[in-house]
Amino acid sequence: MTIKTKSHGAAALPLNTILAGDCIEVMNGLPAESVDLIFADPPYNLQLRGDLHRPEGSRVDACDDAWDQFASFEAYDRFTAEWLAAARRLLKPTGAIWVIGSYHNIFRVGATLQNEGFWILNDVVWRKTNPMPNFRGKRFTNAHETMIWASKSQGAKYTFNYEALKSLNDGIQMRSDWVLPICSGHERLKDDDGNKAHPTQKPEGLLHRVLVGATNPGDVVLDPFFGTGTTGAVAKMLGRDYIGIERDPGYRAAAEKRIHAVRRYDREALRVSASKRAEPRVPFGQLIERGMLRPGEVLTSVNGKAAAKVRADGTLVADGVNGSIHQVGAALEGAPSCNGWTYWCFKRDGKTVPIDLLRQQIRAETSA
Repeated sequence: MTIKTKSHGAAALPLNTILAGDCIEVMNGLPAESVDLIFADPPYNLQLRGDLHRPEGSRVDACDDAWDQFASFEAYDRFTAEWLAAARRLLKPTGAIWVIGSYHNIFRVGATLQNEGFWILNDVVWRKTNPMPNFRGKRFTNAHETMIWASKSQGAKYTFNYEALKSLNDGIQMRSDWVLPICSGHERLKDDDGNKAHPTQKPEGLLHRVLVGATNPGDVVLDPFFGTGTTGAVAKMLGRDYIGIERDPGYRAAAEKRIHAVRRYDREALRVSASKRAEPRVPFGQLIERGMLRPGEVLTSVNGKAAAKVRADGTLVADGVNGSIHQVGAALEGAPSCNGWTYWCFKRDGKTVPIDLLRQQIRAETSA
């Protein structure tokens, strides 16, 4: 495997590779403030006592591996504090973290996140369409897991592709409850004996939503509990660089084979709907400076009922009212506010054209 590196001072960041070893030790050996996003699926600390069986007597393939076993809650809390501290050191000031867990551990993880200085932005409930049933009939069927999304610190700027997530959700604002199936069928990796390669493999659809919403192409995504590589597979598809950390050689081998078979989407396919807030600001006066509109030119409202004259300083005047395109539009409509970019139009070749078209032209030139 060819390892892509990115220089951070004297250290190089090993991109698109799986690092073997203890996640805390490995993270402490990576350069500080070098990662854009961390997705973490830490041990659940399920505290299982004995085998779990179905009503007909067959044994449930539950998560009872050694890596999920801790001597006490105190031991688990120490482990959580150590890996979160290492993770926070790696995040850029604009970075963020997502941590997923069940009721067994997520509340303890959430408290430690805050203790370590992270600022919680949302908790997202992943509601499973096909959860494992409760075989003993003594509790509710555990049909969800919780993800915590947090920035590195309070007030930090972080990536949130609001419009892209809205588009994913059929034009409706994305909510904090996500309904997705658990990993099954062709997506579930199996070992040579036909058993699950990993007991808690996450579905690619879950990571797709996280990475589209919270990263951009070229960002570096770290997964300190890499398992069989769902984060890496989705990151590669979406044009993000990944770093995986995994101590189990069997999981590493499965992940490497899986990711090798993944094809990255082409550049055009990686583009997503941009947030309007993220687009570069264009002052209305810039249209006058560049001669796209002339002082004295008359603008009309989109409904054709109002008119205003452009002035040399980028303001408008109409019926004794003067001010910005937004202020004059609001005054003429008797409204508390007005988006002047979508309210005002100009005439060209006998056609009425929104002034926002000129703004988009400038933005296109800026990003070209």
